[in-house]
Amino acid sequence: MRFRIKKGDLVQVQVGRDKGKTGKIVKINKKHSKIVVEGINMQKRHEKAKPGSPGGIQTREGAIHYSNVMLVDKKGEPTRIGYQLAEKDGKKVKNRIARTTGEQI
Repeated sequence: MRFRIKKGDLVQVQVGRDKGKTGKIVKINKKHSKIVVEGINMQKRHEKAKPGSPGGIQTREGAIHYSNVMLVDKKGEPTRIGYQLAEKDGKKVKNRIARTTGEQI
């Protein structure tokens, strides 16, 4: 499966508990179609104390399905992603563009 979003992209959550929040993509799991977004879907984990690190309750981001987010363009609005063919150094390249404004991402 090909993802239109990439690691480091700024996305906005469209559904669920964190609807309307924005964050940067930290990790992508293509096998399960899940992504981890910075500061979204925070979950608490109980960790045992180990040598060098204290135990206790840790909070971290949980994974969400990639279809629940939309890419945020330069104006700060959520947008769908399209592709446009261009030539660079004599080779054809696919550039991602924002469907709302037509600008290159």
